[in-house]
Amino acid sequence: MTNPPILVTGATGKQGGATARRLLAEGRPVRALVRDPAAPAAAELAAAGAALVTGDFDDPASLPAAFAGAAAVFAVPPVAFGPGGPLTELEAARGRALIDAAAGAGIDQVVFSTVASTSAHSPGSAGKALIEQYLRDHIARPTVLRPVRFMTNYLGAGVAGIEGISGGVHRHLFPPDEPMQVIALEDVAEFAALAFADPARFAGRTLELAGDQPTPVQAAAEITRATGIPVRYEQLTDDEAAALGPVIADTRKRWLAGYRWHADIEALRVIHPGLRTLADWLTESGAAAIRAHLGHAGPPAGRRA
Repeated sequence: MTNPPILVTGATGKQGGATARRLLAEGRPVRALVRDPAAPAAAELAAAGAALVTGDFDDPASLPAAFAGAAAVFAVPPVAFGPGGPLTELEAARGRALIDAAAGAGIDQVVFSTVASTSAHSPGSAGKALIEQYLRDHIARPTVLRPVRFMTNYLGAGVAGIEGISGGVHRHLFPPDEPMQVIALEDVAEFAALAFADPARFAGRTLELAGDQPTPVQAAAEITRATGIPVRYEQLTDDEAAALGPVIADTRKRWLAGYRWHADIEALRVIHPGLRTLADWLTESGAAAIRAHLGHAGPPAGRRA
């Protein structure tokens, strides 16, 4: 008898894509919910063995057929942004549509990967909090994953003037010599796979996810060592953050006030002993990806591929 598939939403994105590939690698059938099956990322998933289904959270009527017969769901926040920042009500409505579709299909396990919480409420997390509560109210075995900043953000083009590496400089909001938690996308997928393998163990749990906590200066040094490309860190000033908009300015103010992520990395390592540090990720794939992203062909000087 064929095992029913796990439905992965956001499968053409970072977390959904990593989770779909992880499940496929262990032989689990995957059904990927996509809006455009002809998109290159969707075609790559299909080539890897995922079954594509079309659906859109803004069109709830398109969802029941996609969810029917699935054993469980991996979901990512159906985010919504406008000129002024997050659109909380639209994000929450999309999340409720997702959960209603799962409940309507008789699915009792949903692993929902959202965003790390800080020591105080963040304005951008309001929609996610509403979705998390709706999930707990309507799904018998919910698991919430809250990952911190992705290690792959070093591959970014620079969102609103931050993230990524440009001209040998990584710029962000974080104080240069204070710990900054990070997580590999592959480890978000590992925790999801663990939850699907043992639903009873993870039912009702919320896990704040991080794999390492270097300072930004230490992280830049690790990247320099691994890639052979000199990288240094610069923290945005108040004026620079303000020039990038109220969301960035508010985030910087809150971070400097002490509102930090709080994943317990040692406890997570008990659950997942292979949890990657930044150095692990760089050795495994990150250094090569950064070099390619920055247009440096081949391995760093003194190293072999």
